[in-house]
Amino acid sequence: MVDLSLRSLIAEGLRTVYHNADWMGWNLFLAIVPLVLSVFLFRRLQFGNSTLTLPSIEHRHRSPLWWFGVAVFVAFLPNAPYILTDIIHFVRWVREGASAWTVALVYVPLFFLFLFAGFEAYVMSLLNVRYYLKQRGLRYIFASELTFHGLSAIGIYLGRFLRFNSWNLLTHWNDVAGSVFDALLGKDPLMTIALTFIILTVLYALLKPVHLALSNYWKFRPKRNQQNFVIPNS
Repeated sequence: MVDLSLRSLIAEGLRTVYHNADWMGWNLFLAIVPLVLSVFLFRRLQFGNSTLTLPSIEHRHRSPLWWFGVAVFVAFLPNAPYILTDIIHFVRWVREGASAWTVALVYVPLFFLFLFAGFEAYVMSLLNVRYYLKQRGLRYIFASELTFHGLSAIGIYLGRFLRFNSWNLLTHWNDVAGSVFDALLGKDPLMTIALTFIILTVLYALLKPVHLALSNYWKFRPKRNQQNFVIPNS
């Protein structure tokens, strides 16, 4: 008999989080890294009516330090959409024999929030890049987005199938370069990268208008709790 008690579902949810908190927390941390970098590289931090100015931000315009930050950003960016490939763990959870109610009310919401958080970091990171390019009147914004999708697709393939990570660009850069070369020449790796590129492009195209609409609404929203004061004629 299926146990539908709320207590058992909560216990199952806590057990699932406890046994998977290490890799889920680490992957979320890696997904947030490019988002944080994009804020410091491509935007100014606004606090009220003042602008926080830091040396790394103030002198970032095409300086060596800024370009180094961009390189680190590109290296870590695939970690955000990489979370989408963690869906394989969801399949493993289901195959372990959980009840349909546990899958529907515990596993699905938990994994949806996990995947959504990772891809949101990716979308917001690229929107910060878009903001930077647009503010400086630079063209080829769409081409830049496609380039980042392509690089991220390659990074996801290297991470999921060849088990490389962002640090290996420094520690084993020759192995990474050789693997990328082999992947671009192999039929199956190239198909995998192409499919990943399409998925990233479609999901980003779906979420970007939502973000821009919410941003415009927040920017031009009607201000509440304001009273119209009439100055009497003297």
